[in-house]
Amino acid sequence: MATDRTFHFGEDHLTASIALGMAHRTIKGMFSDECLKNVNASHQRVQRIVERGDTVYGINTGFGPLCNTKISKADTKILQSNILKSHSVGVGEPISTELAKIMLILKIHALAKGYSGIAETTLQRMLWHLENDAIPVVPSQGSVGASGDLAPLSHLFLPLIGLGKVKYQGKTITTQELFQKMGLNPLELGPKEGLALINGTQFIAAHGVMVVHKLQHCLRQADIIGAMMLEGLQGSMKPFFEELHQLRPFKGNQHVAGRIRTLLQGSEILEDHIDCERVQDPYSLRCMPQVHGASRNAWLHLKELLEIELNSVTDNPVIIDDELTISGGNFHGQPLAMALDYAALAASEIGNISDRRIYLALEGNSPGVPKLLMNDTGINSGYMILQYTSAALASENKSLCFPASADSIPTSLGQEDHVSMGSISGRKALQIIENVEKILAIELLTAAQAFEYRKPLKSGILLDEIHTFLRTKVAFAENDRVFADDIETGIEIIQNGEIINLVDRIMEEKQLKWNTPHLDEFETY
Repeated sequence: MATDRTFHFGEDHLTASIALGMAHRTIKGMFSDECLKNVNASHQRVQRIVERGDTVYGINTGFGPLCNTKISKADTKILQSNILKSHSVGVGEPISTELAKIMLILKIHALAKGYSGIAETTLQRMLWHLENDAIPVVPSQGSVGASGDLAPLSHLFLPLIGLGKVKYQGKTITTQELFQKMGLNPLELGPKEGLALINGTQFIAAHGVMVVHKLQHCLRQADIIGAMMLEGLQGSMKPFFEELHQLRPFKGNQHVAGRIRTLLQGSEILEDHIDCERVQDPYSLRCMPQVHGASRNAWLHLKELLEIELNSVTDNPVIIDDELTISGGNFHGQPLAMALDYAALAASEIGNISDRRIYLALEGNSPGVPKLLMNDTGINSGYMILQYTSAALASENKSLCFPASADSIPTSLGQEDHVSMGSISGRKALQIIENVEKILAIELLTAAQAFEYRKPLKSGILLDEIHTFLRTKVAFAENDRVFADDIETGIEIIQNGEIINLVDRIMEEKQLKWNTPHLDEFETY
């Protein structure tokens, strides 16, 4: 696949979208001469420490509770390969190849900043794995998220010393098989290199990248689907007026209200019931700006913190110069752990309010929309049981919302006596988002069914086009059928971002603009 642009590791500013671009091979990562100069200078500083015999943690001492155990000059290299072996204790299903790629990208960028003492040959081998799509297999469980993501990062870098497994050309093979195919030999790690490889927050941060990406897709689609449900149930436009949200100017609220105003622009359905006697709508319709907006604010908070982390040095110790080596705690995952727990709650609430709108659509309280979204009920159950599934998913998400970062279990014989559990925060957040995608798929189906009963009235051009598109995938339901098939189609539409892409294309063709503030903050990452 041809690349659109290049990214200079260790120098350019990394974002979630750039990391994803490199993982998907639309952006090429490379090292500049200046970057390699800094990397080699840092590596030489470590060599001089070893030659002088200075006692520096992780270079010529043991790790964790063994930090006071001095290691001889002859054994410093053995120490570094041993740390990869001993710390490779991950269990559970492997993370996706995409996530492992992102971990690799993030680690290359952090090490390329020139504060870790890594050798250029090691860094180039890491890039080789990325460029040749030979991605290490990384178990999903085993990190407590402080002293870095030790277990997953150890598995990520076992292939450097000829161990572990990789995903290559669609198959999982041993590193030994890969090396035989490619004519490669294992590396011999130098002083500090093993520790530099496994100390860091790249497992947590890679999950953060995916959360930022997938949650933003859910948030954008929740606004669109919620607007379609508002039309189907003849909800009021007034709760989305700009004047209201200027009085409580949270960025997320203003952004969501503006998006819904744009989506409903030119609607005949709205005009049809502008003078109706209904005073106000239930909260799941009326409070979309407040609820969707709060989740938008949480997303923005995570995005901002994640960008800091992606461009940080998170291993330990860090080599500042010849005279200053600092053993600190930049590997501690708490900054992202708490933000990921916040994002998990934000995602869950999008699913929660979506389920409420699904239920609302089934009640039959909106003029012209039959109970259970089907005229001939009794012999037909209509859309009744789809809401059982959305309720089950929403409930499951609530049970996953306990913040992992609220817990800490001491490890390393008490040396690491407070840990972040951020790896669990990241994994749970993605699990919740995957459930939200399914809930939104069900709301898309029910909103489209309610929307159908407003014909021949038209909505705004954007929602009408989305409804027309959906009907090419899922037919209007006059009688019961196996709705699981419809749901699967809906999930594919949500996961692929098809309605987002459709809206973007129409807006470009019609030269429409979103009537919303804070556009760049919420629509880019």
